[in-house]
Amino acid sequence: MRQLMNSAPPPHAQPLHSPRALGWLLFYRLSLVLALIVIFFYPQTPTWLSAHGNLSMARLLLKLQTLSVLIGGGLMLLGRPKPARQIELAIFFDLVFYTVLMHVSGGISTGLGLILAIVVAAGAITLEGRLSLLFAALATLAVIFQQFYAELYGSAPSGSYTQAGLLGVTYFAVALLAHVLSRRLHETEHLAARRQVDLADLSKLNEFIIQSMSTGVLAVTGDRTLLVLNNAAKRLLGMGETRGGEQLGRLSPALNRWLGQALTSSGANDEVLSLGEHEVRPRLQRLDDFRAGGALIFLDDNRRLVREAQEIKLASLGRLTASIAHNIRNPLSSITHAGQLLAEAEHCGPEEQHLLNIVRRNALRIDETVTSILELSRRDQPQPQQLDIGGWLREFRDEYLAGNRIDPEALRLLLPDEPISVSLDPRHFGQVLRNLCDNAFLHGQADGEPTRVCIRVTRVPGSDTLHVNLADNGPGIPEQHVAHLFDPFFTTASTGTGLGLYTARELCEANGLRLEYSHQPPPGAQFRVILPT
Repeated sequence: MRQLMNSAPPPHAQPLHSPRALGWLLFYRLSLVLALIVIFFYPQTPTWLSAHGNLSMARLLLKLQTLSVLIGGGLMLLGRPKPARQIELAIFFDLVFYTVLMHVSGGISTGLGLILAIVVAAGAITLEGRLSLLFAALATLAVIFQQFYAELYGSAPSGSYTQAGLLGVTYFAVALLAHVLSRRLHETEHLAARRQVDLADLSKLNEFIIQSMSTGVLAVTGDRTLLVLNNAAKRLLGMGETRGGEQLGRLSPALNRWLGQALTSSGANDEVLSLGEHEVRPRLQRLDDFRAGGALIFLDDNRRLVREAQEIKLASLGRLTASIAHNIRNPLSSITHAGQLLAEAEHCGPEEQHLLNIVRRNALRIDETVTSILELSRRDQPQPQQLDIGGWLREFRDEYLAGNRIDPEALRLLLPDEPISVSLDPRHFGQVLRNLCDNAFLHGQADGEPTRVCIRVTRVPGSDTLHVNLADNGPGIPEQHVAHLFDPFFTTASTGTGLGLYTARELCEANGLRLEYSHQPPPGAQFRVILPT
């Protein structure tokens, strides 16, 4: 996420004295000099020109200025000197040139002094407000000096110092306004550049979130053109790399048909679609008017929804059954104790003893079910330890044989030669193996042969996993029962609780292990616990 948000440092706004600003300055200078050429050359004798003005000299100066502007354009292409230095030299030469042009045209009274205000404004804007007051001061000194020179050497000077002073005030006012304007413009460009980066980051963040969603998301326009398709939608639709701009009807005809029905129906459409290997439950969210704004389609994996609903139901059922089991234990203890007292009575005959035995057996069966439910609901958190799996299994085998009085030949171990260390909770793993062994000795009895159970440990070549296989020599598990092996309370024995395999699988999942039924040719059934090494 840090890489996503810091994909690029916030760029600053492009400086106004950059090469692009030089291009605009060249365009302004060329436009201004061409406009003056039109004014001074057509008509042949301008009516506004002062009687003491020198038209031929003014036209020569305009030709020289045009040549100067073109030379400035050539220097801009060469990149020398630096852009800021080029702008300063151009403004300085323009101030000198237009002051001389005003003088040879007849002085301040011609109105050409206002051109210097344009030059000052251009310098202030292109240099981001720097040297703007210097340009204004130079322009003011230029018009005052021109007026002084005209009065000193001219035969009939036009204009006055008052007009020169007012022009100077105008230059300073223009310089200050241009300075403020350039600052505001520069700050606005900085803010726009920063907002552009923020929008780009938000766009990347939104795309990252959409692509990471487990729910499929499709965005289509009003004419069913695909705009957005995240990874979950590609997986549910069974598609590879797909770009926007394709038609929904070509990518998924079934989904396109559902969209048409959902747009015309007023109620909710809870149809489940079979899209290849997945069952999908789509949901529609219109964006304004469908034709104008399009729509969003959300795709949920129906199998995942069913599995989550089943897990929630089982969790609620587990809490309920644990509460019921806790309340059953007390009256059950009273019934068992009363049955023992009745069995010790002197007047209790054989028939009464038979009935009391039935009560005792069924009470023990209920107590076993209650104990299994309470153990499942009060399961402790795993406390993994580093164990040598071979040595630990030998201890488990000896303890199980001694506790259940089983022939040592009935439970065999096949272990690899080298020691293998694993990290797991020995209490939980021991309960898993006890449940599997109990299940094997209970259901794995072959006709006329004693039950044989084998625990074999194998390392998977090329991976970091270990298989602990437990197999018996019994008749095996019927095919119709395989799908329900790990369901709670599922059992084929009249004395079982149906919680042994369910508890074993839950303990394996809590420890990061995986318990599965391994299909093999009969006879016998085999369960496999997959451990990471």
